[in-house]
Amino acid sequence: MNYEEALQYIHNPKYNSMKLGLDNIRLLMNALGNPEKQLKFVHIAGTNGKGSVASFLSHILRKAGYKIGLFTSPYITRFNERIKVDHEDISDDSLAKITEMIKNKIEEEHIPTTEFEIMTAIAFQYFYEQQCDIVVLEVGLGGRLDSTNVIEDPLLSIITSIGLDHQAFLGSTLPEIAGEKAGIIKENTPVLLYSQEKDVEDVVFQVAEEKNSLVFQPDFSQIANVSTDLSGQSFDYKSIQNLKITLLGEHQLKNAAVVLEAVQLLNENGIYIDENALRSGLAETTWPGRFEVIHQNPIVVIDGAHNIDSIIALIDNLTKYFKDKKIIAILGILKDKDVDEMIERVSPVVDRFITVTPGNPRAMKAEDLALRLKNKNQLAMVSQSFEEAIDLALEAAGEDGIICSFGSLYYIGEIRKTIKSKKYASKK
Repeated sequence: MNYEEALQYIHNPKYNSMKLGLDNIRLLMNALGNPEKQLKFVHIAGTNGKGSVASFLSHILRKAGYKIGLFTSPYITRFNERIKVDHEDISDDSLAKITEMIKNKIEEEHIPTTEFEIMTAIAFQYFYEQQCDIVVLEVGLGGRLDSTNVIEDPLLSIITSIGLDHQAFLGSTLPEIAGEKAGIIKENTPVLLYSQEKDVEDVVFQVAEEKNSLVFQPDFSQIANVSTDLSGQSFDYKSIQNLKITLLGEHQLKNAAVVLEAVQLLNENGIYIDENALRSGLAETTWPGRFEVIHQNPIVVIDGAHNIDSIIALIDNLTKYFKDKKIIAILGILKDKDVDEMIERVSPVVDRFITVTPGNPRAMKAEDLALRLKNKNQLAMVSQSFEEAIDLALEAAGEDGIICSFGSLYYIGEIRKTIKSKKYASKK
């Protein structure tokens, strides 16, 4: 099996319908000899911020001298980004070799597996083969029935900001969704919870109490002396002064505070991390596609905002960093999102929309999205390709406007790749 054949198999498994549950991933891990039982994990669930928290923490742990596995989703540019060791993507050869081995086990044991279960198994096998000291493991969907929840004894469970998303699978209310996220909590394992709505927190505390696990929280009121511009942010947290991050927005300061508390908890559990590792890991963390400036003159920003909470954070950033600037939005959305509310929220800060169709079966067509926008009295133009969308946006923005591409992580990688191509690089 070569790399292309591996991707074809992963993306088109025999059983390609989503089936939440742990029975099949357990069968698959047993067939592989349970490599996950030889690894130490920090398990991260949440609606928003879990990728940023994972990236912060993996950089800090690496700076502290540990060999770190990182499993995240979705990818921005290339599939291999999902599985990293010490910030290096899994190689094409390793992906092909491990996928072939897993395919053989699935066929031998007749195990029905989904795409994400196969990806999870590949990651665990790779991290085991690479002898990782710690794996920072991001949940794919929910928590309780997500395939990553096959792990049994994490060092720490982290639950980030919880919002309304994937209601068809996780529940229609925040407490219901919180219950699914809290499903990653294990017996006698510390839990770190992002400070948020009381009805969400109450659910997490109840589950933790049932599991005899203690819950810890950051104190966001202790974030002080914030200085921010497009190059990054500096801040104090509790007694630690002049911390620096490159990720932008108030929500990233809160995510960083979560990570600072995680470091404290890990230190108390025998994972030693000194202050130099903490500072340099925070400062060097990047996370593509999260309010990322990818072009100058005009400024082009990409952001994976795809639900109401992340749209609110995006609006806050646009108004903070680009007050009184003309904003041209490249917008692509999946049709199962709350499209109308997303449009209503963001429309007051956007001067013109360019619509695209994300490369996903659940995508809303650019034509339908443009019609939806026009029905709400918004200026909207349809583009037939990502390159056309960029050209239209550049023309509309002129020299002083701002271009912001958002709405789905499933297409901003293509915008990123296109605008960094030779054609547009010369226009900086």
